[in-house]
This record gives sequence, structure tokens and C-alpha cells, in this order.
Amino acid sequence: MGYGIGIGIVLIVIGAILVFALQVDIPGIGDDTLGIILIVAGVAAIILGFVLAALRGRSRHVTEVRGQQGTEVRETRRDDVV
Repeated sequence: MGYGIGIGIVLIVIGAILVFALQVDIPGIGDDTLGIILIVAGVAAIILGFVLAALRGRSRHVTEVRGQQGTEVRETRRDDVV
């Protein structure tokens, strides 16, 4: 599928650890803000990963073979989503 889904899961896990398990005191940022930002970024990365995987699954390949008899065009469509 791709790296986007794995990165998204890692971001969600790190964000959940920051929100629920640790008490982090970062000046200028709320206690849970960084964790929530990482969780949202992880969800966005997973959604983007699935969308890109779906778009890659739909492809169209055209092969043109030229010979003495004329031109033959073969078209292969792959519309299945991986």
C-alpha cells in the first residue's frame, strides 16, 4: 500500500502517548495540543495513503505495435482497486 499508512499509524501512536500517557509541559503550547495535532496528522496521512493507493490501482495502458500489415493498438484497462 505505501508508507503513508505506516507513518499515519506511527503519528497516531505518538500522539496518543502524548495525550493520554505523558504530562508534557511545553512552553507556549497546551498540554495535549501537540498530541492532538499528531493524531490529526496521522489520520490525514492514513486517508491520503488510501486515496493514493486507490488512484494507483486504476490505470490505463496503451500499447501500439507497428508492422508491415498496419498499426495494431492494444489497450488494457485495470479498474480494480488494490
